[in-house]
Amino acid sequence: MKQIHLVALDLDGTVFNDQKEITPRTLEAIRAALEKGVDVLPATGRTVVGVPRQFIEIPGVRYALTSNGATVVDLQTGEKLVNLTFDADLAQRTFDVVEPFGGMLSIFIDGQSYTTVENARSSLEMVPANLREYFRTTRHEVPDMHLMMQQHPHEIEKFSILYPTEEVRDAAWQAVAAACPELEIASSIERNMELNAPGVSKGPGLMALARRLGLTRDQVMAVGDSGNDRTMVELAGLGVAMGNATPEIQQVADVITADNNHDGVAEAIEKYVL
Repeated sequence: MKQIHLVALDLDGTVFNDQKEITPRTLEAIRAALEKGVDVLPATGRTVVGVPRQFIEIPGVRYALTSNGATVVDLQTGEKLVNLTFDADLAQRTFDVVEPFGGMLSIFIDGQSYTTVENARSSLEMVPANLREYFRTTRHEVPDMHLMMQQHPHEIEKFSILYPTEEVRDAAWQAVAAACPELEIASSIERNMELNAPGVSKGPGLMALARRLGLTRDQVMAVGDSGNDRTMVELAGLGVAMGNATPEIQQVADVITADNNHDGVAEAIEKYVL
């Protein structure tokens, strides 16, 4: 195995413990890797403005993979190194399919997250308690989502929806799979569905960044815990599943580390990077 030069870390359930904290040991491991010259980046389903400051303000963190790989941003220059958005017609068809199922629907457009005023006020109880502050502070409320999408036809990165029950989520999932089978469908937390353009997920986004940096897949490590991490764990030269990862992710990973409440990220960096 070649020396690791690029480390992609999922956030919720991976870097962050259940209290949404980066523990001192994990923070020290990330800092040590950066000081060694290894690029360490958040690889998240969130928008770029939704990446917690406690991660991106670590000295040396330069890149952020966001919206499940739809964009990779150079945090120093603001340049989008990867930009894989929806076709405008497909985005409108997707919206028409998911809208009747309700739920807390957010659409990621050009690095920002948008929802309707009505949705924001009626659906917050669907959001897990430890994520409500994130939703409150990162969602922009607009009166008409159709109009918002029409005004930004080539900048739509992702649909993110939380449902009141798994049954409603599963029904919506089946409807999307039937009507728009080309979409990438994933889930990152319970009762959640995330939709990206065809072929767009964390894995291809991460590999596109690696190529941009002149790296091979053998020089890339990816760490994750849930469905939207699968492709990056599969495609990285070293795919690491958290101890709390779903069985699906543990099955495709090369190795399994400790869980997110016991410094699994630190353990992986210490063992395979430092």
